[in-house]
Amino acid sequence: MQPDVQDVIPQRYPFQMIDRFLDVKPGVSAKAVKLISINEWFFANKKADNLVVPRSIMIESMAQTGVAAILSMPEYSGKNAFFGGIKDAVFQDDFRPGDRLEFEVELKKLKHNIGLGHGTITRDGQKICDADLIFAVE
Repeated sequence: MQPDVQDVIPQRYPFQMIDRFLDVKPGVSAKAVKLISINEWFFANKKADNLVVPRSIMIESMAQTGVAAILSMPEYSGKNAFFGGIKDAVFQDDFRPGDRLEFEVELKKLKHNIGLGHGTITRDGQKICDADLIFAVE
């Protein structure tokens, strides 16, 4: 399924970090895309010659993608999910304006209101980040 971002996650501008979902499989996985623009709020007042997206923003984008796999499940409909933490994250490169990023998060475990997921960020088919994420549902 391809739900609208605002129908699934509660974040709104400027904290909504993904542009659209490519695929959401409730309770299993989610895939989303983000086009990095030079007009992003986190680039304000930065020198234009070396604009780099903060890695914490990329982790939050990945978390929002994973939350969609949880909140699209009927038993969690109408609830809120929180990013509980990072177990591990490895970055191969930085992210810059003009990048088209794909986020994919697969849920590894979901028990009661705690979930574990593994996420990746790819750019042009190349994996740039791997992370293990923790989620908590309200």
